[in-house]
Amino acid sequence: MDARKPSPSPGERLRALRESLGLSTRDVEEKSRKIAEERHNQEYHISHSWVTDIENGKFPPTIFKFHTFKVIYNRSLSELISYYGVPIGEQGRSHTSIGVPKTHLLKSTSDLETETVAVPAQLKPEFQLEKTNLLARVVEKWDQIPVGFLQHLDLRKSVYGYIGLEDYTLYPLIRPGSLVQIDPAQRKLSGEKWRTEYDRPIYFVELRDGYVCSWCQVDRGQLIVIPHPHSHQDVRRFDFPSQAEIVGRVTGVAMQIAGEKEPEGAVRGGQA
Repeated sequence: MDARKPSPSPGERLRALRESLGLSTRDVEEKSRKIAEERHNQEYHISHSWVTDIENGKFPPTIFKFHTFKVIYNRSLSELISYYGVPIGEQGRSHTSIGVPKTHLLKSTSDLETETVAVPAQLKPEFQLEKTNLLARVVEKWDQIPVGFLQHLDLRKSVYGYIGLEDYTLYPLIRPGSLVQIDPAQRKLSGEKWRTEYDRPIYFVELRDGYVCSWCQVDRGQLIVIPHPHSHQDVRRFDFPSQAEIVGRVTGVAMQIAGEKEPEGAVRGGQA
């Protein structure tokens, strides 16, 4: 069996990029000199010998020289830096997972304009806004759009659910029209203790005639679908697992919290 060809090094990728543009190391040096003069900073200048040394892997470019390569090669800064194993395009994902103590505004960066994420661009004709469903089953077409902070989402690989406009099961905690992120690895009901409704595990459940997003518990072979007290919905019971199957635990919610008129009196009847 032939040995697999090793992946090109960062320097080799830079060399291949330069050669694909028909540029010599002298050409890069000359163009970098103009950039350095325009910015009144010689850090942007790259001599032809430095270009060769960088391509041979003797040392990585400085941030100034990365900018020079970006301009000359007409590539995004995130792409060039990614050659060295730094995932600039995943900063939204890293920021979300690491977190900082205080609430703050996120600063945008120009490079995010070139980063994209998949989002549903066209829904199947049979999709009904009134019904709760799994997003993957109602999307006809996916497109790429720049999103910056939302880049940590990958809707094609993850499981996402849509809460129908007639589904008030967990209202007002989760409002109709919301999108929920579901972890399919967490299909077993959690026995962890919770103190408030915000700590209580929420599950996305597939029924024979649809879906429901709710609190759940199992009692004597039945799955009990528990609505929010303010939703005015009835507790429902289903034979488990013949009539109800847990898709996964809800781990994230995207919803509108203002702008629509709230229901008057008792909320409309629940639906699956």
